[in-house]
Amino acid sequence: MQYLKLLRPHHWVKNLFLFIPLFFAGELFYLSTIGHLLAAFFAFSLTASSIYIINDYKDIEADRAHPVKSKRPLASGAVSPTAGLVLFVVCMVIGLGLAWYVKPKFLFVVGIYFILNLLYSLGLKNISILDIIILSTGFVLRIKAGGIASGTAVSSWLIVMVFLLALFMAVAKRRDDVIIKQVSGQEMRKAAKGYNMDFMNVTLALLSAVIIVCYLMYTLDPVTMVRFSTHRLFYTTLFVIAGLLRYLQITYVENNTGSPTKILYKDRFIQLTIALWILSFYVIIYLPANKSFFD
Repeated sequence: MQYLKLLRPHHWVKNLFLFIPLFFAGELFYLSTIGHLLAAFFAFSLTASSIYIINDYKDIEADRAHPVKSKRPLASGAVSPTAGLVLFVVCMVIGLGLAWYVKPKFLFVVGIYFILNLLYSLGLKNISILDIIILSTGFVLRIKAGGIASGTAVSSWLIVMVFLLALFMAVAKRRDDVIIKQVSGQEMRKAAKGYNMDFMNVTLALLSAVIIVCYLMYTLDPVTMVRFSTHRLFYTTLFVIAGLLRYLQITYVENNTGSPTKILYKDRFIQLTIALWILSFYVIIYLPANKSFFD
């Protein structure tokens, strides 16, 4: 169980971003493509797990001082460092090998993700601002990889919005580290020296506003309307705003944004807004063929 925990399979939900290009292309139910994407999903997930392992290996001492991270397998001593390195190699080899099987170009993108995040784990994460940019770029690479695996074009709007949303969540997570530092006096990561509450609060407000504006511009873009044969996509903005407001509430009111993944798994309001956003997009894009149904 501890070895499985070291892989952080609950973080694999992030790799569902690989399916987003296919969803927006209106081709989600093409079974042959879905099978290919599932292989891509596991390739990316195992590669990401190898990065999680090496990151935990490098942070063993720092994690032992963290109230939550001290329970991780390597930090707690449940898994030995040697065993962790062996598992790192196994995940890396299988993940990159499976990526080659999907498509050589897919391997190229996964390889960029691996190298970038390996450098992040080996030291780039200690540089404030650069650390959150690298984390956010990882989600853009997921989108690009999903487009390559499914043979679907990825729009520039999608790339911009995914990057901004990932940056928003990364900043919220770093804000939690600042709070821990204020309460305990301990610095959870070196990059935290470049952050304070004022900077985090202003950045979150700025990003949330830009995300909403970008999303509205995307839904009202004539190219988008032509592509989906509808002008009604702007209705889905309601759920985007609701989701962002809830995340800001968790951040500012509850001071509990240490893990975006845990929020996704546990917060019912966030889950409901995501489900309604997907459902509304599904209805508008996939149903019905005759758009006069909505008139």
